[in-house]
Amino acid sequence: MTPDELSYTAEHEWVRMTESGNVRFGITHFAQESLGEIVYISLPAIGENINASSTCGEVESTKSVSDLYAPVDGEVVAINTNLDSNPEIVNSDPYNEGWMVEVELSNPAQIDGLLSAAEYLALTEQA
Repeated sequence: MTPDELSYTAEHEWVRMTESGNVRFGITHFAQESLGEIVYISLPAIGENINASSTCGEVESTKSVSDLYAPVDGEVVAINTNLDSNPEIVNSDPYNEGWMVEVELSNPAQIDGLLSAAEYLALTEQA
């Protein structure tokens, strides 16, 4: 359950380019499965600048609280407000309805440094 058209981080975030040239990201199926039932999500504010590999939010499950890491540098232009009242969407549909943050990229070349689906799968198989 690792879509080929997405890019990934070693911190278990997925990244999708949007038609507008921004990126949307969220946590992977592997991450949500490891966390268990997600009960709360804290996301950055619209207008906030985030930096790749830095914490930009939290995902709380019945098992633990995990940091959400920014996969790229940029300005937050949208957040998935549906997750405020329905964080479990991330468990049922992490790659579509469970997206978390949309970012206007500061450095589009960063996308090239992310993991492919095959590279991410290899990483998770070692876990």
